[in-house]
Amino acid sequence: MLRLRLYIMMFFQYLMYSVWWVPLAAYLTNMDVGSTQKALILSSMAIGCIASPVIGMLADRYFAGQKVMFVLNILNSLFLFWAASTNNPNLLFVLLLFTMLFYMPTWGLTSAIAMAHSASEDFPKVRVFGSIGWVASGLFSVVVVKIFHLSFDGTNLPFYFGAGTGIVAALLNLTLPDTPPAGKGKKGSIIDAFGLGTLQLMKERNFALFIIFSFLSMIPFAMYYSYFSEFLLNIKTQYITVTMNWGVLAEMGFMLLIPLAIKKFGLRKVVIMGLIALVVRYVSLYFGGVLEQQWLFYLGILVHGLIFGFFYVGGQIYIDKKTPNELKSQGQGFIFLVTFGLGLLAGNMICGKIISLFNNNSTGARIYDWNSIWGITSLASIALLITFIALFKDDVAEKGMGGSYL
Repeated sequence: MLRLRLYIMMFFQYLMYSVWWVPLAAYLTNMDVGSTQKALILSSMAIGCIASPVIGMLADRYFAGQKVMFVLNILNSLFLFWAASTNNPNLLFVLLLFTMLFYMPTWGLTSAIAMAHSASEDFPKVRVFGSIGWVASGLFSVVVVKIFHLSFDGTNLPFYFGAGTGIVAALLNLTLPDTPPAGKGKKGSIIDAFGLGTLQLMKERNFALFIIFSFLSMIPFAMYYSYFSEFLLNIKTQYITVTMNWGVLAEMGFMLLIPLAIKKFGLRKVVIMGLIALVVRYVSLYFGGVLEQQWLFYLGILVHGLIFGFFYVGGQIYIDKKTPNELKSQGQGFIFLVTFGLGLLAGNMICGKIISLFNNNSTGARIYDWNSIWGITSLASIALLITFIALFKDDVAEKGMGGSYL
């Protein structure tokens, strides 16, 4: 029963987010939100990531994990209900920003609760239910379209579904096993919360290079992560959420392959495979448009799990191997801040500008030059891959698995 409760916790926590986040860009397009404003709204997650470690640190010092989850999910749902009721882009940005300030700490909290009540090596078996929840979010759009004959993607309905799921998740949080604050009585600091103690490791060339590449990788990554629903809307895809969730479905398999891949190829090659997959994604999208072969679009979607698992999860393993014991938690917070915080924020802004340069609304109908957009992201991904291979060297010996990690 304990393991089942952890599975359900992870399932609903990712379901409540993905159901509204995946089609958000399409909704903003239908609202005719300007490119800069759209980039800001899509960056609410990134900004929430920047602040969430502080909230997580405060919660870790004073409150039981399951109680913090309950409060955060209730607040998240209230702001999502409010977001569903407004047509004002400025107010929507503020509401989604608060939503993400309350939601993003739950990613760390769910991991902490799961690992507090199960062996750490079993955590992937719990975490995979988050991916299952993400995939299941697509069923909402199918039900609404098929049974109720209503539009779903590109409307405000996903906000309501996310809010309702959040209420259910909050109530289920009260059934979780008690998880008292591990750091109760200890003093916290802003430096610890943001993982800035890890900055001392930036003196080492290879570590600094990895941090820089992790940041830069988010710029082309954001074109898919934040804006792909806008592309699917433009090519008249009926089930946007379902279509994008094929990538997360593939992610479940790739996540389970990571330990085997590291053992066979080493961590450096695994990380490079993730960057190669990033190139494959955008080259597939480019040639899918140029050659008018839509099946190539699905190839670009399906490699999502390989990109996320091999590069970003592989990156977390690298950080863990490079940081001393007293800095391991700070190191993980720091790489999360660099990628899905600062990196995604920069990526959203840059990708938003690229899209605005290659679309025209002068005739009343928005016309995109997606071939140019995918061409630019393809070149950026190729440049990133080549420079990473050239500059990033082997420097970590594998511990306990035989061979070397890098």
